[in-house]
Amino acid sequence: MRLEIEHVGKQYGGKVWGLRDFNLTLGPGVQGLLGPNGAGKSTLMRILATVTRPTEGRVTWDGVDIARMPNELRAVLGYLPQDFGVYPNLNALEFLEYMAAIKGLDGGSARKRIDELIQILNLFEARKRPLGGYSGGMKQRVGIAQALLNDPQLLIVDEPTAGLDPEERVRFRNLLSDLSGERIVILSTHIVSDVEVTATQITLIRQGRLLMNATPEALLQAVAGKVWEWTVSSTELTALKQRHLISSTMRLTDGVRIRSIAGEPPASQALPASPRLEDAYLYLIANGQNGRPA
Repeated sequence: MRLEIEHVGKQYGGKVWGLRDFNLTLGPGVQGLLGPNGAGKSTLMRILATVTRPTEGRVTWDGVDIARMPNELRAVLGYLPQDFGVYPNLNALEFLEYMAAIKGLDGGSARKRIDELIQILNLFEARKRPLGGYSGGMKQRVGIAQALLNDPQLLIVDEPTAGLDPEERVRFRNLLSDLSGERIVILSTHIVSDVEVTATQITLIRQGRLLMNATPEALLQAVAGKVWEWTVSSTELTALKQRHLISSTMRLTDGVRIRSIAGEPPASQALPASPRLEDAYLYLIANGQNGRPA
């Protein structure tokens, strides 16, 4: 299986481009799509899910243009959009049975698959309650279940952990890892930790353009020797944030522990630190591919 994105662009009214000249080839595994809000991630996801057409370029699934023959992909597609909605008067079982019918699953296979997903996603106790009474996290789990009904070869999830508590987020990450064998999973998010433990490849997107596509190890290598830590007083913090690229802060009894990304030590007391994926993400988004302005 192979998904190819070739020179894809999407233009909206007012000559605003949501995507521009985007190129990427995907194979089996978890592909993390990482970028700030408004970077174009959801636009790309809607194109890949055949919800909208690109203004320019094309996307092919095993060589088939999905804009011209969308059903070739839709038959093997699972999609959880960012703005997923439910029918509030249906319970989880009824809703998933309805979605299974839309996807063309036969009754016996659908019931078996729904039972499996209800258990996997920890919805068993609430399966007969109307969806209108579900929390945001529970609705998101139902959305994940409907995306998995047809055991898709291509699974697209857009900001899937929104509304999930920490335990549910860990459960979902583990589920994605389990699913990533012989299928393509695209996880679009602005939360670095969501892709850190699951993605085999990470794509950085900024202002509608591909910034970098690499393994997590390669992204970490981009900031090797550029991460520093030191402790400052609380009164110094605001000024330091204006002068330096700060990836994290931690309040301690003797002040605030600063983590910063820079080519040279940003302070005389700064000590080198092991890079994290969030450091690499912030550095590359701020400076461009491989640290060069884009």
